[in-house]
Amino acid sequence: MNTLDLAGHGPVIPVIVIDRVEDAVPLARALVAGGVKVLEVTLRTPAALDCIKAMIAEVPEAIVGAGTVRSIADAQAAKDAGCQFAVSPGYTPEIGRACLDIGLPLLPGVSTASEVMMANADGYRAALDLQANGITVAALVDLRAGSGEFVHGLAVKRPVADGLAREVDAECVDQVEVR
Repeated sequence: MNTLDLAGHGPVIPVIVIDRVEDAVPLARALVAGGVKVLEVTLRTPAALDCIKAMIAEVPEAIVGAGTVRSIADAQAAKDAGCQFAVSPGYTPEIGRACLDIGLPLLPGVSTASEVMMANADGYRAALDLQANGITVAALVDLRAGSGEFVHGLAVKRPVADGLAREVDAECVDQVEVR
């Protein structure tokens, strides 16, 4: 799977923090039944990997990935659990290369132009823009125009103080909504 393909499955990728394994399968079934097929389960709880394994085993139509991948060990654990993709909260060459080495598609979270450039240098052509309307969108547009290489971003569209979601208007950026 190419991480850029994730946006093609729908405009919403839920970021799931789950504490109890017994809640994992019913939640995954409900989301898939509601048309939400791509599920990111964060590695923020002790039960996360067991929840991922249960979702993959019992809800095969779901595309399950691990979020909050912060180390090579996290990436390997996600791959071993059967994840189809991983999401990191930032980009380091070590995590990026480890994911390439083990065949785990990574959607690196980026917040700065430097992170975009490092990820791009390591072969990543898609990134999760954690700023949405911050410097990262401008960097994606500039890098794409300047290098001629394909650089694409998935913008995290978050509710803001006034209740309106931020909009990003750039050809190389898809919207992913987080509520």
